[in-house]
Amino acid sequence: MNVLKRIIAIVALLATGAAALMAQDGTYRYEVGGGVGMSGYLGDANHGNFLKHPGWAAGGIFRYVIDRRWSLKANLYALSISGNSSGITYPGEAVYDFSSTLYDVGAQMEFNFFNFGIGSKYMNLKRITPYLTVGIGGTLASPKGGGSSFAIVLPMGVGVKYKWKERLNLGLEFTMRKSFGDKLDGLSDLNGIHHSFAKNTDWYSVIMVSVTYEFGKRCKVCHYVD
Repeated sequence: MNVLKRIIAIVALLATGAAALMAQDGTYRYEVGGGVGMSGYLGDANHGNFLKHPGWAAGGIFRYVIDRRWSLKANLYALSISGNSSGITYPGEAVYDFSSTLYDVGAQMEFNFFNFGIGSKYMNLKRITPYLTVGIGGTLASPKGGGSSFAIVLPMGVGVKYKWKERLNLGLEFTMRKSFGDKLDGLSDLNGIHHSFAKNTDWYSVIMVSVTYEFGKRCKVCHYVD
């Protein structure tokens, strides 16, 4: 029983010490910034290369840093998509083309492969780390010619973060966004076959280069990270 009590006391002491060291390491809770990049599209007017008709993408980012490995990111993007169905056979050999502006809002969970940051060597921090991301969001589409629509989207992708300075981070992220709606391009059921909620043909991609600034320093004097 005494041995068990000692083990519990040692574990508690180590956990308290680790939390205190993390708090003293100067980490920050939040990041805010923005980015620019390129968009792509797969749908009724493009069945193959999603970058066949690249568009622009830009927006803002807010990130809550849970710890060195995990973070939660919110985004608000605006981007353009376009396409042309030339080379795709539709009834009557009709050819369709479109352009559309999308407004994307969502939240994504990020997992860093390494402990991300700058600090004491014994913490094994890395200034650069790849990461995986997945989340959920919504997109409002405004195709040229009218007929706006809204769809739930599922973003999933990979990225790389680089800590340029103590509070400045650079990022490069690629995500594919699955749309649960078939009118982001203003086109739907061109073969005369009705698609279900889950089996539509609209996807879009975002390749974004970003810069973020950290703020909201964690507690230095307490013995835990709140």
